[in-house]
Amino acid sequence: MKTISKKFRAALGFVLMGAFLTAMATAQCGTPTVKLHKQAWRVGDPTAVLTQAADTVDPIVGMWHVNFTAEGNTAGPPDGTPIDNAIVQWHNDGTEIMNSGRPAQDGNFCLGVWEKIGKSSYLLNHFALGNDTENAPSGIGNPAGPTRILEKIFLSADGNSYTGTFSLIAHSTSGTQVAYIVGVISATRITVNSTVNLLSE
Repeated sequence: MKTISKKFRAALGFVLMGAFLTAMATAQCGTPTVKLHKQAWRVGDPTAVLTQAADTVDPIVGMWHVNFTAEGNTAGPPDGTPIDNAIVQWHNDGTEIMNSGRPAQDGNFCLGVWEKIGKSSYLLNHFALGNDTENAPSGIGNPAGPTRILEKIFLSADGNSYTGTFSLIAHSTSGTQVAYIVGVISATRITVNSTVNLLSE
């Protein structure tokens, strides 16, 4: 009886081990039961090398210190007039956010969308909703109409700076154009080693 029991246990062990190895082989060579998250990994060339999705991040993505300076206006601010001194983030999903240097109570955050239009060139369509400066800096101004800032920028070869041009079109709450300013942009990438000195450049 003990001999039969030992043989039975041994046979059962082999069957279970075989089933386990078959399941492993199926998982390795067949269709995986757990899918790799598309945004985290992708199957590359025929050698099936896994590549991190971070390798596909556009070089414009990141945090920047950006200066807007008036240039080329026939009416309005003369050349060299500072228009804004901002911190900007470009996101890999094609969106952008800017923390403007204007008074916070008048609305200093604005949003945009961008697309790559050349090897190192980008187009940004940016909108600001804010208040006028009537009560600044002691109070919140009245609602102002939207402002559109259209930027065309060129990223440097090392990816640490960009330059370009902008046009700013401001409207009243009724939609009437109240200001039109054009100028140039210069930006420097903010990194984990950047200090506040960068913001005064």
